[in-house]
Amino acid sequence: MPAPSVSYLVPVLNEAARLPDAVRGALAQDYAGAQEVVVALAPSTDGTAEVAARLAAQDERVRVVDNPATDIPAGLNRALAASTGEVVVRVDAHSALPEGYTRRMVEVLLETGAANAGGIMRAEGRTPLQESVARAYNSGLGLGGGVHHAGESPGPAETAYLGVFRREALLAVGGYDESLRRGEDYDLNVRLRDAGYDVWFVPDVEVTYWPRESWRPLVRQMWATGVWRGEMVRRSGRTRVRYLAAPAVVVGLGASAVVAASGLDRRHPLPFALAHLAPVAYGGFLAYAGATAGATGLRPRLRDAAVVATIQASWGAGFLKGVTRGAGTTVDRSRVRRG
Repeated sequence: MPAPSVSYLVPVLNEAARLPDAVRGALAQDYAGAQEVVVALAPSTDGTAEVAARLAAQDERVRVVDNPATDIPAGLNRALAASTGEVVVRVDAHSALPEGYTRRMVEVLLETGAANAGGIMRAEGRTPLQESVARAYNSGLGLGGGVHHAGESPGPAETAYLGVFRREALLAVGGYDESLRRGEDYDLNVRLRDAGYDVWFVPDVEVTYWPRESWRPLVRQMWATGVWRGEMVRRSGRTRVRYLAAPAVVVGLGASAVVAASGLDRRHPLPFALAHLAPVAYGGFLAYAGATAGATGLRPRLRDAAVVATIQASWGAGFLKGVTRGAGTTVDRSRVRRG
């Protein structure tokens, strides 16, 4: 039978430097079926529109659609509506698809009957800070150890990184939820599973991901991601226990600070002094995280610990905001203004 046709969906905002590699990496896939790339272009200020137009002029398989709403879910839905492939491949400009990715994932869809398939997200860094962020992602200590960070066994999964979808399944659940500004992939996979479809994890395929390169964008990204995770929990009333770890850290550290500032621990050592167990325990955790993430030397290990603390504090505080007050207009501005 002929190989299913494939559409690569690429939402971009201020990605002039990365978009060419994302598009060429998709079209360079060794795949027997027809392939196309649909770029969803959000209003950008760095020349991304000109880059996208040039790529489309150079290859008729590349098309560009406008995404005036800016948000990724809206861009993905616009690209989906403009695409024709029987299989839909989600592409991120901050990621690099490995050789044979499309062929392998389509094989998995056909063999398992799953609606979506995804592999390992393998973070890498080019600068010292980005390397520390990558180690936090890969170790699971920074992000909670989801299956697409450290899973080893293939099979049905809670969610998938990026994703290679059967078009009919994606349309059957209504595509991406445009009311979400972060967490759209997780939400989509939940709805696929609720509709009776399988989401399949493929541990022998690794997609390279380039995380944020400086502190301010990292904080902005993690804050917004935490806020929208809290919003999703607020809406559904359900969550995995691992998503409560970072908020618990923030609450524990906050309680310790309040007790210390009020002097309650001095006037009433028991029980208020017990509040200081949280920072002591967390300090031990950060020391362990810095020592085991894979860096060598004192300075890189301290930086690794600081990155884990930054990720968890930003994400956890954002989660508490989202779950208690809702996400509101919170948006990830880490790619809009460089830190």
